[in-house]
Amino acid sequence: MRPSRGIQYGIQLPVQSQSTIYAEPWEAAAGPEDLVAIARAADRAGFAYLASCDHVAIPRRLASAMSTVWYDPVATLAFLAAATERIRLLSHVAVVGLRHPLLTAKQYATLDHLSGGRLVLGVGAGHVREEFEVLGVDFERRGAVLDETVDALRAALGAEEFPEHHGKLYDFEGLGQRPRPAQERVPVWVGGSSPAAVRRAALKGDGWLPQGDPRDRLPAQIARIRGLREDAGIEGAFTVGAIAEPLYVGSPGWDVGRRTISGPPDAIAESLRAYRAMGVDQIQVRFRSRSRDELVGQIEEFGEEVAPLLADGMR
Repeated sequence: MRPSRGIQYGIQLPVQSQSTIYAEPWEAAAGPEDLVAIARAADRAGFAYLASCDHVAIPRRLASAMSTVWYDPVATLAFLAAATERIRLLSHVAVVGLRHPLLTAKQYATLDHLSGGRLVLGVGAGHVREEFEVLGVDFERRGAVLDETVDALRAALGAEEFPEHHGKLYDFEGLGQRPRPAQERVPVWVGGSSPAAVRRAALKGDGWLPQGDPRDRLPAQIARIRGLREDAGIEGAFTVGAIAEPLYVGSPGWDVGRRTISGPPDAIAESLRAYRAMGVDQIQVRFRSRSRDELVGQIEEFGEEVAPLLADGMR
């Protein structure tokens, strides 16, 4: 999924996760029809992917900040696969260590099969202790669990009908799973910005999904990834991601917050091109909005007016 020209852009879906850090007030009353309208707008506007988060259950101590609204990513992305045509489907991120890799492989292989090969599997270690405890997974060793889970998933999402993996935590062979993924190799993007997560992305992933790194931290992180891959002799395409500041195309006429990048399309494009200069291949964008219609309008305007200015050589 490494772009041949310019920088690609994807979107974390609203509605499906409603943390107070980023959810807009209108999302509280939104539902499936809103997700479909937004997904179709992003599909038409040339967005590279739709992303959906993963949490099984939120403890009371975190509910006031995180909320308990977290749609299941496999169900959500499968639902939207049927409503869209070309846009890719990203789990950002699936906490795959919470589940046996054969279970995860069954779910995501089916999603890739049904969508015609549009899956990008984003994985992360997770951070909510209670989720791990209630599911019987060691929270303190979640990094090591994720490392082996990625290896097991590489086998389970490969071409073999009867995948094989022999590790410390998981051991399987002689168990068949069909349908197989439509893609020969499902891209695995690793999320997180800790030293361990960056190393995991470099050595085990096909891409990196940073967790809110500010712009001034990205060059050093990207350099570390390149160095780790070079030292390990790993070749091939690798997709570097970034999460952009909130956006609003045009003059908002309402308080969109001081961090929001707003203004005419050329000004927004100029700001976003700086990510490409750092070595970023794809940016995840989020638009400020007061309604579904306003968000759809922002997506359409971005696709029509901003995206053409993100191609290499455009100034």
